[in-house]
Parts: sequence; C-alpha cells; structure tokens
Amino acid sequence: MSGSAYAALTSRPVSGPPPVSGGGLWHRHPRLPLAVVAAVFALAQLLLVGPSTGLGWDETVYVSQVSAHAPASNFSAPRSRGISFLVAPLTSWSSSTPMLRVYLAVLSGLALYLALRTWRNLFPVPVLALAGALYATLWVTLFYGFAAMPNYWVAIGALVAAACFVRLRADRGDRAALWGLGAATALMALMRPMDAVWVVLPLLVLAAATRRPLPLTALVAGLVAGSAEWVIEAYVRYGGLAQRLHDGSSIQGGLGWNNAVTDQMRGLGGRILCRPCTGQLPNPAITLWWFVLPVLAVIGLVLAVRARRTAATLVPFACGVSAAFPYLFLIGYAAPRFLLPAYALLALPVADVLLRTVTAASGVWRPVAVTLLAVGLAGHLAVQYHVLDRTVARDHAGRNHWSRLAAELHRLDVRPPCLVTGDQNIPVAFYAGCRSAAVKGHDANITSAGIRATARRMPAAVLVPATSRPPAYARGWSPVRYGTMRIYLAPPPVRSTTR
Repeated sequence: MSGSAYAALTSRPVSGPPPVSGGGLWHRHPRLPLAVVAAVFALAQLLLVGPSTGLGWDETVYVSQVSAHAPASNFSAPRSRGISFLVAPLTSWSSSTPMLRVYLAVLSGLALYLALRTWRNLFPVPVLALAGALYATLWVTLFYGFAAMPNYWVAIGALVAAACFVRLRADRGDRAALWGLGAATALMALMRPMDAVWVVLPLLVLAAATRRPLPLTALVAGLVAGSAEWVIEAYVRYGGLAQRLHDGSSIQGGLGWNNAVTDQMRGLGGRILCRPCTGQLPNPAITLWWFVLPVLAVIGLVLAVRARRTAATLVPFACGVSAAFPYLFLIGYAAPRFLLPAYALLALPVADVLLRTVTAASGVWRPVAVTLLAVGLAGHLAVQYHVLDRTVARDHAGRNHWSRLAAELHRLDVRPPCLVTGDQNIPVAFYAGCRSAAVKGHDANITSAGIRATARRMPAAVLVPATSRPPAYARGWSPVRYGTMRIYLAPPPVRSTTR
C-alpha cells in the first residue's frame, strides 16, 4: 500500500527503543498520547457515569465478600473472587461507594495505559492511542471500567498477554515479556477462569504448533496460578471441580450451541442483562459500529499479511475472535460486558486500518479522508454517549430503588444484624447491611426452617411483589406496603434475659 507517512511510522523494529526523530508528538513524547487517553478515560467514567453510582446486583455480591458494611452474599458456582481481591484494600475498611468508584477509575485508567504501552514497537503510537480511544469511548467500557466487575480486567489481561506473546515470538530472550505473559494470563484466570481459557486458546495453539516451550509454559503456569483458588474452592464448597463446572453451566442456562448474536445486538441498546432476551432490536444507528468492527478488523489482518507484519495483527485478532465465540454461540442470553475483551483486542487492527486510510491518501484525497474519518468518529461518539446516558439514567433508577427499600427496612427497625429474603434480596440486603438469604434458585443458601430460626434471633423481612403471596414461612408475618412491593416483617426477635 502507498503512503510514505504510514510507512515511516511502522518502520521501527519489533524490539528495542523507538527511533529518534524530531517530528511528531509521538516521537518526542512517546508515552504522552497513551497517558492522555488513559487519563481521559478515567475522568470520563467519573463525569459521565458518576462516582456516586450505587453498586449493581453483581457488584454487591463481589464487594460483600470483603466488605465491612454487610455480610457476604451467596457466591454461586460461576463466579470467581478476583474482583473481590481487587477491591478488598478499600472495601475491607470503608463502605464509601464514591471512594470505591474513584479507586477503580484510577486503577482502570492506569491499567489501560500499561496495556497499551505493552504494545510499544509493535504498532505506532498513533495507532495505539487511537485503539485505546476507540475502546475507551464505547459506552459499555465507560460503564464497566470502574465497576466492581471482572470483565474489564479480563480485557486488560488479554491486551497484555497478546502483546507479550508477539514480543516473545520476535525475541525469545525478552524476559519481561515472558513474565508479563504469565502474569496477564494469571490475572484473567483470577477474574474469570473460563474467559481466560478462551482468550489464550489461540496462543496455546500457536505456541504448540511453533514449538515454543517458554510461551507455552508461561501460559499454562498463568492459567494454573490464576485459577488455583477457584479450583480449590470447587473442592471445598461445591463438591469438586466437575460439579462446580456443571453447576456453573446450569446457572448460565446450559452451555451448548446457542446463537446469541441477536441477543448481543439487543444488548447494544443499553440492556445490562438480556435474559430472557426478547423485544425489538435497537435502532440501526446504534448497532452499525458492531458490524463495521469485524469488517475493519479483517481488512486490517489482510493488510498486515500483505505487508509481512502478520503476527502483531493476527494474534489480537485471533484472541479477540476466540474470546467472543462462547458469548455469541454457546450461551442462551447476553450481556454487553461479556464482549469487552474482544472489543479491546479488535480495536488494534481497526485503529491500524483507520490510520492507514488517512496516511495512504494523498493530494486532494487527504483532507477528504480526514474529514470522513472525523465525521464517522464524531457520529460514533454521539451514539455511544446517547446509549450511555440512557443506560446510566435507567440503572441509577434501579439502584436508587434498592437504596430506598433499604432505608425503609431501617425505618421498620430491620437493622444489622438482620436478615432479608425474597425478591431482590441480594442487593437490598447489601444496601441495608443485612444478610441475604434464599430457599430456592441458584442463590439458595438456607432452608425455610433456617429462616424461621434466624428470625427468632434477629430482625428479618421478606420482600414480595404486591401482586404475589408471601412464602409459607412468612404467612404469619406482618405486611407493610411499599410502592409495588410488600415487606413482610417477622415478629420481633426473642431477647434473651439474664438474672
């Protein structure tokens, strides 16, 4: 392809320092563009989503495991404790949600910067900055970047692992890349073991096919180290590894061939969880980028093959496709956050194509290409902001509802130590500082007799939709109407007396 400007940018070696040049911001200050992208990303989360955003349902589960605010919620089989470990330094002594959001926003921005820096000398700095900006401005990335959820961190681990693998391919003596590959793989496995396996599957195949024992060893060691806690817990709490895998599959609706492509499209409109996934598809303006993404990524791969620099593009492309596959074809529901690792990896070849398009244009076509790219990116940003704004408003309403329910429980003297069961018991119990309990479903952790016995020792309440009847164990409890809910209060606990 023509374009001397881009050729100059991509002419640097795979290893070693970048060439000294007097032209271009990225040559004089190679770290600055990446730092700016990461800093803006961290700040945008706080400005557009808000540090006072309450914790979501899944977040309350992860945070409660290491919280000084509320007892630990039931920890179902598919979950992993990586995100709990990440937030523990703060949540073990503070219950401040704004402080947690700031803490995670700073960490997420720093992690994005380090992940992009790992690709130094593999792509030009402008490509890395654009890739980081494309990924960081997706509404789902902004919404989940500072969330106490594991998906963003799997994406960061995937970016680092792919870069370290490419660097090791070029220089077997790159010890930093070797350790980085193992650490990044361990991070993914600690956050979501099965996601880690899917992300590194192409790397395992490539390492085995090319007989590279060091990368293969680092990948296997990372998977083992990161998933060790999950495997040990499987035998301690879930009846063994096979049983935990079976339970996890059942909770996710049974893993098997399920075409969830349409489900994921519905989620692009801002549906945090699409289960069951019904209803109309979002406006085509909202889903257009989703179809453009793989097309540009494929074009980027083709151009890389023609330019004989295949590895740097093939590896993130293959890992991105592999990461997306189970969530597009193996589960029967969707959540936009599931595809965060794929978006992060595919952003690299997409940014490469966009930059090549601009630099390859010459003469009168250069301003045309720049204008088209600017207009396209501006439209894309507008769509992402529109979806984010709607999602934040809708999600804040739900989380405020839990907060108000918790306040009502406190008004009714259901205060810690206390027990909350019934509808939405996990988030409401966390907000109220109570223990959550369920007698059925995948969060079942108590029996009806256990609830009655606990209610004799501490305040207890069951939440029931106003149109439903209370469970059998609460038939004699006192009902209090609250909006569309009824709160059934157990008789006051028996107070022990001493003489």
